[in-house]
Amino acid sequence: MAFLEFRGISKRFPGVLALDGVSFSVEQGSCHALIGENGAGKSTLGRILAGIHSPDEGGILLEGRPVRLESPLQAREHGIAMVHQELAFCPNLTVAENLSLGSPPSRLGWVDRGALRERARAMLAEMEADIDPDAIVGTLSTGREQVVQIAAAVGTGARVLVMDEPTSSLSAGETRELYRLVARLRQRGITLIYVSHRMEELFDLCDTVTVLRDGRHVATERIASTNPHRVVTQMIGRELEASGAGHGSRPPGAERLRVEGLSSRGRFEGISFGVRAGEIVGIAGLVGAGRSEVLQAVFGLDPCARGRVAVDGREVPPGSVSAAMGAGLGLLPEDRKREGLVLTMNCRENISLAALPSITHAGWIDRGRERSLASGHATRLRVKAPSLESPAAGLSGGNQQKVALAKWLACSCEVLLVDEPTRGVDVGAKAEIHRLLDELACEGKALLVVSSELPELLALCDRILVMRAGRLVAEIPRSGYSEAALMRAMAGVGG
Repeated sequence: MAFLEFRGISKRFPGVLALDGVSFSVEQGSCHALIGENGAGKSTLGRILAGIHSPDEGGILLEGRPVRLESPLQAREHGIAMVHQELAFCPNLTVAENLSLGSPPSRLGWVDRGALRERARAMLAEMEADIDPDAIVGTLSTGREQVVQIAAAVGTGARVLVMDEPTSSLSAGETRELYRLVARLRQRGITLIYVSHRMEELFDLCDTVTVLRDGRHVATERIASTNPHRVVTQMIGRELEASGAGHGSRPPGAERLRVEGLSSRGRFEGISFGVRAGEIVGIAGLVGAGRSEVLQAVFGLDPCARGRVAVDGREVPPGSVSAAMGAGLGLLPEDRKREGLVLTMNCRENISLAALPSITHAGWIDRGRERSLASGHATRLRVKAPSLESPAAGLSGGNQQKVALAKWLACSCEVLLVDEPTRGVDVGAKAEIHRLLDELACEGKALLVVSSELPELLALCDRILVMRAGRLVAEIPRSGYSEAALMRAMAGVGG
């Protein structure tokens, strides 16, 4: 008898069939991978199990018995909890207060602060987590905040834990700690539903993998009986096309971006480099090295930055986003939801946002030109959405990233600053985004790319700049590429 079973689960949202008759089972105490492209229905299925959504059809069996999971509270009563991709805590409260939200210990009608701390210490001790219960959650790193969220779930007696993209925002060190935590949870007999896009994680951690495509169940197989290539083919329904990196076969053109002596106190110092037409230059570094901060300063987002930035030989005044955009600079930020898109706006409005001056007359937007502009770029980038009028909030992560990129293509930027281009997107969308960046370089645009994924930089870039502790410490040409060389330069080890 299966410990947990999904039977014919279907779920519809306006304009979207998110899940269509999904059925499979999960063994007790296993780590069960759930994988698929963005929009395949993975997170929706996890939220149904956690009681956040109710299925339109089908049901869930736990230990052979049907269960009603119409709210997170009902799910918790059955021992089911979820660790969300975007962590859901009150950042201004302490760790102890967050761990007892909804049921704080009380004495004579007042919150018992001593008991609150002791409960938190006990919950954290179960995770072997050395975290101060009195620390404000907003001051914790993402990795430590995630440990607190797992402690909150396990502390309620969870027997089934859904982990939705748990490493999408973690550093390499935090990811290793999560691996150890997953092992401890399994030793305690907790069943894990592990949702991730990172193939290496699934093959390192999981026993079984279930593949979803377009809301339908494709396969459930033992990890030992499959391989990454087979899983990717099942996910996308076709063989994954290799990106040709066509721009690398062409000589670069004239210098388009020149940065000299760029500094911002406490962030980075003395940064100088250039990027030529048709070239993709990467920036590598450990968390806190200053990579994203440099991109933001080049784009004019740092009012304290000093130094020289020039596009096509024309200087751009520091600290001015409007001047940067006027010079042809565009920034695809790391956090697409907060900084790259207006989620309450639709696809058409988001794509045209940076190009409004070119489609506005006498203060009025030319809606015909706006629709034509947005449609052309959405088609080129293969944005999958019910329509251009669909809210950006309802798109998958990969399609949100394409809309954010389309916004800058619509305003014809010639120098594109790209921060974590494929964070949180599936393998199919990642290949498409790599192809698009390569196409832009072939068209003569200059691209500066920050990524925490070293294989991504090695595949995309003509050369890689390495930052450490706010300084530019190395430049590695394609002829010297290796992950080991990059890691040594990033960590300051060796010559």
